[in-house]
Amino acid sequence: MNALLCAAFVLCWSSGFIGAKLGAGSAAAVTVLMWRALPPAVVLAAVAAIVARGSWRGLTVRAAARQAAIGALSQSGYLLTVYWAIQLGVSSGTTALIDGTQPLVAGALAGPLLGQYVSGRQWAGLGLGIAGVAVVTLADARSADGVAVWAYAVPFLGMLSLVAATFLEGRTREEVAPSVAMTIHCAVSAVVFTALALALGAATPPADASFWTAVGWLAVFATFGGYGLYWLVLRRSGLVRVNTLMFLMAPVTAVWGALMFGEPFGVQTAAGLALGLAAVVIVYAGEGGAGGPGARAGRPARAGSRAAEGAVAGADGRGPDRLARPDRPVSPDPPARCR
Repeated sequence: MNALLCAAFVLCWSSGFIGAKLGAGSAAAVTVLMWRALPPAVVLAAVAAIVARGSWRGLTVRAAARQAAIGALSQSGYLLTVYWAIQLGVSSGTTALIDGTQPLVAGALAGPLLGQYVSGRQWAGLGLGIAGVAVVTLADARSADGVAVWAYAVPFLGMLSLVAATFLEGRTREEVAPSVAMTIHCAVSAVVFTALALALGAATPPADASFWTAVGWLAVFATFGGYGLYWLVLRRSGLVRVNTLMFLMAPVTAVWGALMFGEPFGVQTAAGLALGLAAVVIVYAGEGGAGGPGARAGRPARAGSRAAEGAVAGADGRGPDRLARPDRPVSPDPPARCR
């Protein structure tokens, strides 16, 4: 069962990039984002009002405002750059790989920004991961026709938005239930994307059936499927195991995009993805499942370690869709492993 949950999680999370590609051919990015964000926001608001009212008790204005800021960075900013990059012609696999470096970058920045210990192994993994991104990006740029070079910088903006959200969340001291956080994030995204679409005159959805297929795909598989399975796998398998699964998104998306859209997948792309997976192995070797980058073996975590741990989680719980909440308790039992 755990193996099936892990596989479903990887597929649902990767589906966000594929859904963005589906929607890119039928409408502007902001149009897709607006109609992708509205249904989950309405559903979650209804659940909050009818079923989960108890989870909202004790939520302060300050905590809600912080969650709104986190949602704006990790969901609104992140998704906008992902969709924009894919609409500019960047392949879904390359976009996923660039965004997938977020855990490595945030883990490395935890040292200079938060005073957390970053080992030589982790720096080596970061370097290898960046090398993999460079190899895949160059391969994509050479094979793509009519794609501006600057378009490949757009996914990096999304990755940096996730990094900023990670450190903002890492400094949060007030507990917020995951369901409450997700509702706030989705509501903020719905407002941001609706306002942006209205301002650009792109709020009216096309009558194209492929548009609504993409919207339904994204709402069901990427938002509810990816996010919901993230928390389920987290509770069953633990944080480090989920973090490792996150790095499978790029190769899965690259293969999926090649099969579904004919995106380039040659020897150079395979080599770059292999470098990215090797970076994961290097970073997590010796971690023993007990902590994440930023925690030194044999030493207690210092203040702010949640950001260092959250650095390797990077998600939508929102993402390509949500950011991890590493401070959430998991099952007291020894975590089951995804095999």
